[in-house]
Amino acid sequence: MDDFIDDICQFRKLLHRNPEIAGKEHFTCAAIREKLSEIPGVRVMPPFLDTDTVAFIDGVAPGRNVTLRADIDALPVQEKSGVEFASEIPGMMHACGHDVHTAILLGCAKKLAAEKNDFKGSIRLVFQPGEECIAMAKDLISAGALTSPEPDFVAALHVEPGLPLGHIGVRSGAMASACLHYRVIFSGKGGHGSAPHKSRSPVMAAVAAVNELQYVINTRIDPQRAALLSVCSISGGNNSENVIPKECTFAGTLRALDNDTVNDLRDALNEVCNAVASAHRLTCEIKVSGYYPAVINPESGVELAVDVAEKNHLTVKKLSESAMSSEDFSYFLMNSPDGVFVRLGIGENLPPLHNPEFIVPEEVIPLGIDYMSKIALAALNK
Repeated sequence: MDDFIDDICQFRKLLHRNPEIAGKEHFTCAAIREKLSEIPGVRVMPPFLDTDTVAFIDGVAPGRNVTLRADIDALPVQEKSGVEFASEIPGMMHACGHDVHTAILLGCAKKLAAEKNDFKGSIRLVFQPGEECIAMAKDLISAGALTSPEPDFVAALHVEPGLPLGHIGVRSGAMASACLHYRVIFSGKGGHGSAPHKSRSPVMAAVAAVNELQYVINTRIDPQRAALLSVCSISGGNNSENVIPKECTFAGTLRALDNDTVNDLRDALNEVCNAVASAHRLTCEIKVSGYYPAVINPESGVELAVDVAEKNHLTVKKLSESAMSSEDFSYFLMNSPDGVFVRLGIGENLPPLHNPEFIVPEEVIPLGIDYMSKIALAALNK
């Protein structure tokens, strides 16, 4: 067992040294496929997109399908963790723990393949690209990754700094917010700063729109519904004090704990920005990307996850509220009758996710492998 875990931990370090951002995970995908090819009893599918890997472990007879998923992409962050296996790719880092998610799922493949004569049904392993920013789960599922057979249960975990090592955080209902990212581009007429009447300033329009958007939550959203509208960047011009630019852009994110509220926020964004554009006599383009539905845990899936944890002496923390971060595992839950998304604690005094100093302690890997494998087996027998 020690050799098995050591091999998985070495694989995690390989991935951590070689991070790749969403949709570009070619090295990562090749490494996963090579390791899976070494495991007897694992059937690897051709890619559905480009950098995904879907594999099956078939039991001794037909039965239910359980699908386990790990995200494999990294972030455009310059690592400052100081570990000996730090990123060797400038400006890229596994700052969200996806290297560990991937290693845990590979460990599940080894563990479950060795037990395939003890269960009926099948286990699908999904190593998913592009979780960060572009929500490629939707594309992967649309391409057929969850067909033949369709899943009866889906499960995934996410490492969680701030939660004690090995503790399981879970709740029924919303576990992560619905989210979309937007970019608003105002295009007007550039000119000299001394003659603004001869121009149509996109900067003034952007300022007016940003100010007006601050009232959307208070005036349009029921106060009983959690919602967030953030403006995260603004740019326009070339820093010249006397030049009115032709174009100005601002960008941000909309989030809520239910999908209807995010749609209301999107409608408000469109209305406000188009109204401002009309008032300022210029044009407005609104680009939306990376739509993430809310992660909604079915009560039955949570009950199974809690039962497995308690039977294996893991401490369960029933979360009182959802995170306002987002996760495209929501698409898996929307395409399965049952499932669960859990948080796996990695320690209380660690840097947060997406921080350049973030690193996941190795001790969590065997815990994650054992827990997710037992969830799969319990769900097969449900």
